[in-house]
Amino acid sequence: MEENSKLREQLAYHLSGHGAHIDFDTAVEGMPFELTGKQVPKLAHTAWQLVYHLQMAQSDILEFSRNPAHVSPEYPSGYWPKAPAPADEEQWQGTIASFREDLQAMIALVKNPDSDLFTPFAHGSGQNLLREAILIIDHNSYHIGQLVDIRMLLGIPVRDW
Repeated sequence: MEENSKLREQLAYHLSGHGAHIDFDTAVEGMPFELTGKQVPKLAHTAWQLVYHLQMAQSDILEFSRNPAHVSPEYPSGYWPKAPAPADEEQWQGTIASFREDLQAMIALVKNPDSDLFTPFAHGSGQNLLREAILIIDHNSYHIGQLVDIRMLLGIPVRDW
């Protein structure tokens, strides 16, 4: 039982963005809205596209983990915005807020001792809550790293290195 509790705490720690990676809040903090849709030469995505994608993918994984009736967006088009920039600052801030809310919901799900980490979901193809939590950790850290790179190339460092 104690090992299970320790695993839940480690998952929550890494979901929160702690450890070896910059967390989501640090990556978006202070990002000038007017640069959220700026395309950096030779990079595939804008900051907006990455934030939108992070939110959509995390939301999909969360809903798949807690709702057997959930239907995922079409892949890959349903996970990326059509426009390189948000329509307005409200959309930018709303997407950030949705990401944070879903992240907290996933952390709560993982920390809940009544949530089975190991048994495959009846509605999946072998996935379980542990796998889905690790998927979010991996996916978020990858794309947050890209967001940090975009900021650095736009001259908006995330930290004073």
